[in-house]
Amino acid sequence: MGKKSRQRAKNTTTVTLDPADLVNVGLREPCPCGSGKRFKQCHGKDRAQAVDTWVVRPFEGLPSECDLIAFREIVPSGTAQVELVGDNAGKTINLVTLLPMAMPGLVRDDESIWIGLQTHASSGDPSRDLGHAITAALATEPGNPIQLGDLMTEGPRLQDLIDTSKPIEVKVHEGFDYWVGENVEDPTGEVAAGLERANAAAAPTVRLESVEAAYWTQIGDRTYLRWVLPYSEDTLLDALARLHAAGSSTLIEGSRLIGSFRALGVLAPVWELPAGTEAADVEKPAAEFGTALEKALATEAPLTTEERAARAGLASRQLTIR
Repeated sequence: MGKKSRQRAKNTTTVTLDPADLVNVGLREPCPCGSGKRFKQCHGKDRAQAVDTWVVRPFEGLPSECDLIAFREIVPSGTAQVELVGDNAGKTINLVTLLPMAMPGLVRDDESIWIGLQTHASSGDPSRDLGHAITAALATEPGNPIQLGDLMTEGPRLQDLIDTSKPIEVKVHEGFDYWVGENVEDPTGEVAAGLERANAAAAPTVRLESVEAAYWTQIGDRTYLRWVLPYSEDTLLDALARLHAAGSSTLIEGSRLIGSFRALGVLAPVWELPAGTEAADVEKPAAEFGTALEKALATEAPLTTEERAARAGLASRQLTIR
């Protein structure tokens, strides 16, 4: 057998991998089997195909949809409790922005269930991914992380599992102290050190009280407001364009609307705020802007030339997050 034939034989050798070892492998990362290929071209083909089937607005119909989107995409540390229905009616689940090592979930010794929103794996429907994680958690012994195995393209979604008649209470944290719970043994100090590193990496973030799903944050020496809004992209862009053309798109003096990002079917406009602006400083201006935005959303007249130009500028400053 020649060198090339031996190489082909080596590359086609079947390698069996534990599905639990594949949960946190990114599609563009090298496949753990050692083939030299990217994961999506090797043992991750099924996952890559599932990602191609993308649900545009996966959290639609859920209470606090925009806050859940913010927790998944922009908020470093936060928790939200939801209540299950059906056979597990009354049982609460803790949805969290991030768990250690971006794990999909865990069941603590006290039987409480913690499910991460910011994970590496995605089937193309984040709501179904959460349903999969919750279902796996209900079958997991206390004191263990959940094991998902293959991603699901069928099965319950979050909308099928939780009580959607009740609002979701969301809470933003300064850090990740909720990771460790109470009375955690740490003889080597490793847990404390890991927690300190995670806390240091979390950008200060505050959820405004005057409006829904608006988050003040400080990144480095700059301050921003990121506001996830529940309107269709075209409708919201038209309304923002009307305000921008009228010189009414700022929140406070010195602030500016710098663009927006698309995430899970909605837009989140982003304002850069003057240095030193605190969250409390934009509470009243945000509420006033919300009122002006509602009026602009209700306007049915065609856009003027100036408004169309403003819309084109806003549309060019969008970033898509999948």
